[in-house]
Amino acid sequence: MARETWSAPRARPRDVSGVSVGVVGAGVVGLSIAWRLARTGYTVSVVDPHPGRGGSWAAGGMLAPVTEAWPGEEAALRLGEESLRRWPGFARDLAAVGGDPELRTEGTLVAALDQGDSDSLAALGEYLDSLGRDAAVLSRREIRGYEPGLDPVVRGGLLVPGDLAVDNRRLLAALRRACRAAGVHFIGQEALEVDKDMVRTTSTTHSYHHVVLAAGAHSCMLHRSLRHTVRPLKGEILRVRAHRTSLPAPERTLRAVVEGRPLYLVPRSGGTVVIGATQYEAGFDETVTVGGTRQLLESAERVFPGVSEYELVESTAGLRATSVDNLPMIGRLPDGVIAATGHHRNGVLMTPVTADAVVDLLGGSKLSDSAHAASPERLTEEEVS
Repeated sequence: MARETWSAPRARPRDVSGVSVGVVGAGVVGLSIAWRLARTGYTVSVVDPHPGRGGSWAAGGMLAPVTEAWPGEEAALRLGEESLRRWPGFARDLAAVGGDPELRTEGTLVAALDQGDSDSLAALGEYLDSLGRDAAVLSRREIRGYEPGLDPVVRGGLLVPGDLAVDNRRLLAALRRACRAAGVHFIGQEALEVDKDMVRTTSTTHSYHHVVLAAGAHSCMLHRSLRHTVRPLKGEILRVRAHRTSLPAPERTLRAVVEGRPLYLVPRSGGTVVIGATQYEAGFDETVTVGGTRQLLESAERVFPGVSEYELVESTAGLRATSVDNLPMIGRLPDGVIAATGHHRNGVLMTPVTADAVVDLLGGSKLSDSAHAASPERLTEEEVS
């Protein structure tokens, strides 16, 4: 897969020093936007009572546009791939000022547990091949050669070498440090309403030259144009850790569908594995349920039995910001607020391309074709009213 270098912002035709920007939301998207804008010369404030938490804290950290792809969502695939090409350079630049986010390049394995799964993966492989994407259908023996810890019932699978992963929590910590080093000001207040030049919080109103709304699932509560186009979608994840007497953790991201439910196991340094994720409509409820925990553990054991011996370290839940068509909202809303939300399962993946798009919008530069396709203007007036 070709790599695109992510570099310092391009020179702008005008001096932006003294131009203020309020960024609402301090997840991976909001923090990345704030960092990029501050590096460009804007005076940036981030409004969030709990920076670095929310859905970004509960993410799996997969950078996987290909294994998330399906016919009918080509626009999301193109945007995800564009962002993936920027990830290596983005990670290198961030590591230099904020810390290493631990980008993993081993690729992704998708396991098939039964004949139906095998047929679906074969169809996905054919679809990806028709698009010129790198993916290889594997036999039972071939997939176990890549990951011996898979359950013997696994019939085969799909290898996607170009789909990567990053440690979302190291990424959040690195972004916070990078923002502070770039002079970003943090306002620990809850936003109640946004407009093109103001953010009203629980205690006061802050005025800016520009406002960027990157509050994830809560964005729909802060701007009327997003009320019916972005919604929360709950997801629970577990963190487990291998120990010296257990089988080692998988070497690369494992994905599967168990009884119709998607599952992933994403390795981290030190033997930790993130298991996720449930997905259901629950409004803004972020409690972890017994049923969700049981589902994840049982599904993980079906795919990678050795996980049953691991230490259960954490269970948590977060809210995905899901748009009506699973393509994010990146661009100006009718009143001039810049939206950067609605990334569904791909907020971490699409972070670099989203941050670059916001910088380009404010600087008057033309967006890439894939970023332009995510403009809120694609929705009808009826949908945003």
